[in-house]
Amino acid sequence: MIIGGLFWSITYILIIRRGFKDRTYGMPLAALCANISWEAIFSFVYPVSIPQLYINYIWFLLDVLIVMQFLYYGKNEFPALSFMKFYAMFLLSLITAFGLVLFITMDFKDWKGVYAAFGQNLMMSVLFIVMLFSRENLKGQSIYIALFKMLGTGISSLAFYLYQPIAQGSVLLHFLFISILIYDIIYVILIYQKSRENNILVWSRV
Repeated sequence: MIIGGLFWSITYILIIRRGFKDRTYGMPLAALCANISWEAIFSFVYPVSIPQLYINYIWFLLDVLIVMQFLYYGKNEFPALSFMKFYAMFLLSLITAFGLVLFITMDFKDWKGVYAAFGQNLMMSVLFIVMLFSRENLKGQSIYIALFKMLGTGISSLAFYLYQPIAQGSVLLHFLFISILIYDIIYVILIYQKSRENNILVWSRV
């Protein structure tokens, strides 16, 4: 779990770095709102045990930076919206995501946030692919982000499958583990192909 958390922390740092370089945001809106909501809930509302709690604190701070990038650069991605509508869209998305993560936690009585975490992870894996197609370029994205995202979730999935009783008896979590891995592999391949199409040295873009 610590290794998975480390890889996800690297993913966030790479997203922030790429965002500043490309003057954009690197995480889709719905995924970003779900992510920071999960981290806020399981850091401050239902704090989990150490060391995951410390990892959640780090993730929350890194996601705050990604939120700031979205609010600063994101208007360019939504030219049809006024600034007021753009910020209203973000606020509504954040409130919706927070409520969804919170009520899934309460209904499932999942005080470690496992179902919400892997459910939103699947959504994120799909949305990264959608973002790549919608932008038709590599702004805010890189092969390293794709790889560390895949490794972070893959190692965490394996740890839950092997050592956590909640995962060992859950068909839903097994489905989520496999589905996330499939979409993450697809995303890595698509990033590689897009780099070749644009004559970009795929390993030089950090």
